[in-house]
Amino acid sequence: MTSILLNRRHLLAAGGAVLATGVSGLMVPARAQGLAPTESMSGGANNYRKGAAVLERIGQGGFWMSGTVRRAGDGAPMAGQRIQIWAHTVEGQEHEPQSHGATLTDKDGKFRLEMPQIIPVFGQPHGHLAYDSGEFKTVFLRPVMRSPKETSLEAHFVLQPA
Repeated sequence: MTSILLNRRHLLAAGGAVLATGVSGLMVPARAQGLAPTESMSGGANNYRKGAAVLERIGQGGFWMSGTVRRAGDGAPMAGQRIQIWAHTVEGQEHEPQSHGATLTDKDGKFRLEMPQIIPVFGQPHGHLAYDSGEFKTVFLRPVMRSPKETSLEAHFVLQPA
């Protein structure tokens, strides 16, 4: 027969555990915090043009901009979301209409749009992307390429309701 030994050390340890987790912590399973929303990046909205057309390709192509769109919290992929893309390229500057276009995400929340090669402006080769459809909070991204020789760039959006 085993006996339960109650002494001051055991009582202090048990009391500390209850204080650390709370009484409800003993009855509720642990939960993941969820996926945090993407914050807009500084300079991301530069030369933004509201309502850029959804295109198959911007200009002559040769460079791929791609990424994903997911919902904050549960991380579910979001189909049919409009992503606008623009950049300073071999065919035009980022403020010119021919340097802007948009694409839609597929059933897996992925997007991909071909565009002309991005070239450095102010020393940094970079692209601009925006989610601006209104159902979720607007997000502007400005990812920078490691090298102007790269032929693709990715950006990922995690959106929260507006």
